[in-house]
Amino acid sequence: MSSPKLLNRLTFRQLQVFQAVHRQRSYSRAAEQLGLTQPAVSAQIRQLEQALGQPLFKYAGKTLHVLPAANTLALSTQEIFGQLSRLQMNLSDIKGKISGELNLAAVSSAQYIVPYILARFRARYPDIQVRLKVCNRSQALERLAQQQDDLVIMAMVPEDDRLEVMPIIDNELVAVVWPEHPLLEMQAATLADFARHYVLMREPGSGVRSALEQLAALQKIALSHRIELGTNEAIKQGVMAQLGVAVLPRLAVRLELEQGLLTELSLADFPLRRAWCTVYRRERFPTPVAELFLRFVRDHLAQFQHHFKAPSSPLPSHGVACLPMTP
Repeated sequence: MSSPKLLNRLTFRQLQVFQAVHRQRSYSRAAEQLGLTQPAVSAQIRQLEQALGQPLFKYAGKTLHVLPAANTLALSTQEIFGQLSRLQMNLSDIKGKISGELNLAAVSSAQYIVPYILARFRARYPDIQVRLKVCNRSQALERLAQQQDDLVIMAMVPEDDRLEVMPIIDNELVAVVWPEHPLLEMQAATLADFARHYVLMREPGSGVRSALEQLAALQKIALSHRIELGTNEAIKQGVMAQLGVAVLPRLAVRLELEQGLLTELSLADFPLRRAWCTVYRRERFPTPVAELFLRFVRDHLAQFQHHFKAPSSPLPSHGVACLPMTP
């Protein structure tokens, strides 16, 4: 029996380039991701289209449109690379070393939990290479829609049946002021009282900002006095410098609260309670490494939750030196 025509005409490199173009919706961005020139990407896609006998993409002006054949090929390509990844993991398991890649995106507020989880995960699986992209919530949603990562870690996950969501750690948002702030002298300060002061905020698209704005809108309170700062760390420093007041994740200010550098302000409806979750689109099957990571997090949830609820203290050693493996 002769081999199918496609088996002799397709290459893994063509499929890799195609997958990058399909996810990025751009030849130039795919080229940047793969470290290729744009003409090289165009050539690979052209050869792939010739092998398939069907066009995959079409430019209209500067917009790249995905044709039906491309969406069909994308599903098959995902399964092919998933099987290859499983093969690699099975072979690694036979050798006693599980290896592979884990590509994560996390909202900036999750930076207080993700390194701890990754440290424990890599202590167990030191040959897995981890890449982490930190972004705001709006960017995380865009990356999720474009399936740019194996998993996204975020709070305030939109209600969408196409998403697979696993809550992991509670994310309490608290109102913070500097010690001896006038609001602390009030018997029952309200969000309206809070909003009369300069409120330090992240940029539009931030999850923490969105949560505060949703509550203010519900209570018909205008947040008229805003000062935008680019990071949670800058906001924290701004409150300590008496630039303004803020709402921040409790984990972001845990040390400062314990040391008396900041004070939590008791407000009605606070703390705002969210949860950081792992999220991926159901149509994109998790890679074997992503499945391994999800199982590891699920198995250690109680340990993680206990650590982040307890007072700050040095972590016990996980028994692995943070040094590269030497041959």
